[in-house]
Amino acid sequence: MNKKSQNEIVINGFKHVKYDALEFSTNEMHERAENFYHFMDQRRSIRGFSNKEVPRSVIKNILKTASTAPSGAHKQPWTFCVVSNRELKRKIRVAAEAEEKETYENRMGERWRNDLAAMATDMHKPFLEIAPWIIVAFKRAYEYESDGTKHNNYYVNESVGLACGMLITAIHNAGLVTLTHTPSPMKFLTKLLKRPANERAFLLLPVGYPENPVYVPDLKRKPLEEISVFYD
Repeated sequence: MNKKSQNEIVINGFKHVKYDALEFSTNEMHERAENFYHFMDQRRSIRGFSNKEVPRSVIKNILKTASTAPSGAHKQPWTFCVVSNRELKRKIRVAAEAEEKETYENRMGERWRNDLAAMATDMHKPFLEIAPWIIVAFKRAYEYESDGTKHNNYYVNESVGLACGMLITAIHNAGLVTLTHTPSPMKFLTKLLKRPANERAFLLLPVGYPENPVYVPDLKRKPLEEISVFYD
């Protein structure tokens, strides 16, 4: 390790820069953590969307926030395909509903169907056309070097999952709503969006404003005692 300056060092031949950590008093930490929890606890999955326009600049910043997520060896193995074209959204809806129809009629067991009853969802997905934006997250299983050499990425599912979690948080932070949609299989998205062989659809999210009024199931989240274990 060679020291270059107070704010910069070189480790294994790579430059590292000094990280300036945020610092809050204990009271401030408590207040910020509690306020953020209450803010995020308002987030809900929405199936009723308005067609009100959302500026492209807002979507761009939401995506940039998602890309601050940690990833295996910092490979950032994701591509976010953003669709506003009406014809393309229509094609996505048609293909997604075809898969959903097969799922609801032939793939879905009774327990799964019963678990979904409270969500008031079915094979029809009008939000895919109504929402002003659709974001499709693709995971990049591997990459090609300029000489054609192929190499795998690391912890791809974990990395893309983290990025999608931050994407959903950023959407909520902007005052917008979304829904995690996973019509399975999602190979039709690779074809419709003309993605390369190293990319595979991971998650589809319609993004926009909620319709007015919009209703959501009166669900309760598990209490802390059911989702955590402390070892003192």
